[in-house]
Amino acid sequence: MSSSTSDKPPGLRTGTLGTADISFFVVSAAAPLTVMAGVAPIALVLGGIGAPAGYLLAGITLAIFAVGFTTMSRHVRSGGAFYAYIAQGLGKPLGIAAALVAMVGYNGMEIGVYGLLGSATSDTAGALWGVDLPWLPIALAGLLVIWYGGYRSIDFGAKLLGVLLVAETGILVFLAGGVLLKGGANGLSLASFAPGHVLVPGTAAVLAFAFSAFTGFESTVIYRREARDPARTIPRATYIAVGFLGLFYAFVVWTVIQAFGDDKVVAAAAGDTGGLFFAAITTYVGPWAADLMHVFIVTSIIASLLAFHNAINRYALALSEEGVLPAALGRIHPRHRSPYVAGLAQTVLGAAVVLGFAAAGADPYTQLLLWVNTPGMLGLMALMLLAALAVVRYFRRVPHREGALRTLVAPGTAAVLLAVAIWLVASKVALFTGASPTVNAVLVAVVPAVLVLGLLLAYRLRRTRPEIYAHFAEEPPTGPTTDPHAELPAVANPRPNPHPRTAPQTDPHAEGADPSCPQPPTSSSSTPASVPPNRAATPLSPSATD
Repeated sequence: MSSSTSDKPPGLRTGTLGTADISFFVVSAAAPLTVMAGVAPIALVLGGIGAPAGYLLAGITLAIFAVGFTTMSRHVRSGGAFYAYIAQGLGKPLGIAAALVAMVGYNGMEIGVYGLLGSATSDTAGALWGVDLPWLPIALAGLLVIWYGGYRSIDFGAKLLGVLLVAETGILVFLAGGVLLKGGANGLSLASFAPGHVLVPGTAAVLAFAFSAFTGFESTVIYRREARDPARTIPRATYIAVGFLGLFYAFVVWTVIQAFGDDKVVAAAAGDTGGLFFAAITTYVGPWAADLMHVFIVTSIIASLLAFHNAINRYALALSEEGVLPAALGRIHPRHRSPYVAGLAQTVLGAAVVLGFAAAGADPYTQLLLWVNTPGMLGLMALMLLAALAVVRYFRRVPHREGALRTLVAPGTAAVLLAVAIWLVASKVALFTGASPTVNAVLVAVVPAVLVLGLLLAYRLRRTRPEIYAHFAEEPPTGPTTDPHAELPAVANPRPNPHPRTAPQTDPHAEGADPSCPQPPTSSSSTPASVPPNRAATPLSPSATD
């Protein structure tokens, strides 16, 4: 390696993550144990014993969405994920607006959870050791732990999340196994899946909770640059994540129903919502398992925070290389190959929000968690809806060999189902927040307000920074490379560098590096996918018209 080459900024650690690693990231973001022990009892109270079917229906809806989503991932190779797909399919203004919604959504999903970390850790310390810990120091310590996890290399994060995910799902498997071995309270029953128990008024509320339980599964494409053979690993990880979550959620909720009996579980959940799962595992496995569950809920929350933190950092990296966010956020750590400046900025933002809520005397659970998470959840669901519509329009304009099922039927169906899901969540928002109608109206209005603000930003960029606007979410150029996984041949007239002061990319570790192309050194949106060398090249799509 020449000295001139070694002096260039490093890129992300490419070819690191396999299907299992990416699956750990996205399933951990959903926090299965926290969702089950903390939220599923409420779904049982509202929807009765038909609640397991609600999780299956939500999983089926998102699996249909994944069909078009993963098909488009083979054609749009940007690391910008949602915003790149929406820009390519629906135009740059909506793409830029989607980028802003994504940043607000993912930050909302993470930062609010620091309130849950503080309250859950305090509850665990009280339950196990009789110690009353204040939530704020716990949340601030959590910010430092998550910052460090994001600062380290992506493979470090994948290994850590793998361990934590096995722990939290393992304790639920212990619970389910204990119930099945002892035959439940009154024998095993499949009444939960009978139409008479599924098609009830409370199912709408169950579906609202069920869709929120999958949040984060769509983030597979964010790790495209760091994936091994992303054309295969990303679709596989997406289907594994949504399939696992849908089946696992439904199975665990069904086993808890069997633990108390079809006729008694709703009353038990209403009487002790927060203790339902602990009572079940104490009875069927033992008190020691209940103690472990308390601990693993805390580690489940930490895993979710780290998964969202990594996703946010990569979105910030992509947008900095687009020229929309400051270029400093695109710096990559020379050793760990992580977007460490973006991670630091996200941690500072999280600390500011947490300290602001604490200074206002807010409750860490009912206000910090629920008020910040709810707009984040709605934002990510809105992005999925826009992405489904983008798939349909993209494949109507671009020549391809994909079938109508993948490019029209599945994404069109998903768009309708996601629109219904968003309406369900928005109409039942009081169940999530427990807040006043005024607060709920403000929380629901955040996403459309951010979308409008993003459109205004897009039109301002088009007027004041036309070079940035013109190349926003553009497909990455390729050129001569020695990378054996290179996907496409060189193309003429590569996109210009949106940051003229940034040195050309010559990092030998960067994916698809081309010394002749003056592109940013670490752009998430300028990195081709890695596929086997004998794979047919996918034609570059034209930029979306406005």
